[in-house]
Amino acid sequence: MSRRAATASVLALLMATGWAANHVSALFPLYVETRGLSTMAIDSAFGVYALGLLPGLLAGGSVSDRIGRPRIVLPGACLAVLGTVVLALDAGALSLVAGRFVVGLGAGLTFAAGTAWATDLAARTGAVLAGVFLSAGFAVGPLVSGALGRWAPGPLLVPFVLSVVLSVAAILAATRWAIPSSERPDRTGAPPLTGPHQSVGLAASWALPVGALVFASVSVPLITVPTRLEGDVGGPLLVGVGSILSLGFGSAIQQVARVRGWGPRTGVVGAAASLLGFLLLAAAGEGVGLPIFVLTCLLLGTAYGLCLREGLLDVQALCPPGRRGALTGVFYVTTYLGFALPLLLTVLEPALGVRVPLLVVAAAAATVGLSRASRLSRGHPAR
Repeated sequence: MSRRAATASVLALLMATGWAANHVSALFPLYVETRGLSTMAIDSAFGVYALGLLPGLLAGGSVSDRIGRPRIVLPGACLAVLGTVVLALDAGALSLVAGRFVVGLGAGLTFAAGTAWATDLAARTGAVLAGVFLSAGFAVGPLVSGALGRWAPGPLLVPFVLSVVLSVAAILAATRWAIPSSERPDRTGAPPLTGPHQSVGLAASWALPVGALVFASVSVPLITVPTRLEGDVGGPLLVGVGSILSLGFGSAIQQVARVRGWGPRTGVVGAAASLLGFLLLAAAGEGVGLPIFVLTCLLLGTAYGLCLREGLLDVQALCPPGRRGALTGVFYVTTYLGFALPLLLTVLEPALGVRVPLLVVAAAAATVGLSRASRLSRGHPAR
């Protein structure tokens, strides 16, 4: 029971930090409408979040391999809380940028080391559930904050207070249950695989290609497609609905895959869903109706969830435990590079139009899927 409680508390911490990292995206329209912040300020908030996140992912995972997961995860989660408090105290541009940087740094430390921690505690199940709970935080946070931003008093205060409460509760739970369990040696299973079936290079060659499709898929329905919706729709609630349709469905499909025991070919299905989603958007062109928006959210959310699941499982199965935190960080960095895709599509649109870049991305997704299918025809090294 103690190990199960420890795993549950780490998963709750991942979910709460994922919530803190992503819920503010639903509030950005309110910053513009009620505080008069410029588009540059909002773009800067996105940019500095990445500046904190990516080094946090790389450093947090690697250092946690040497000094232990709790010594990275808990300070990281506390940093994310501190950044959220900064956002709650002031809605100005400077506080928005500073708060998002601190949240990004804390989230990076927590995501990589926290996923490795869950994997250490519960092996394959921990790796899968880390993706599920992190995705749930990404999805539910914007939906709840979008609703609070529309209907609650103090729309730029209450969502941050709720995030702080959830994060502090999760930190206390992990401190109570996860740290003692992590300090005891694991005598519940066999020693990890060694030899030709386990190496950093082998794990990376399987995990990183599907990782590249994770946020490349889901960022487009969240960022690009809403700007092309036909009719007068928008606002914080739309961002929340898009998040629950894509990220929420991605989280749900990971859980379905876990319960049904889907194998490594699930990554091929994820790449195929990405291919279909981008082909559908290319066919829609410049004007996207609500039915196409919903369908692409579901397709690209499926791609997000299944590719995240398979990448994390490949890291768990093929990477030596002593390097797992470092490679988990590299994997997450690879996934987050996909957030550059909406900007790239915008930059290329004047020269190439809407359809051609989307077709190129679809071809890349097809390449990932075909490559994985070809390798799986000879069998997976450890699954």
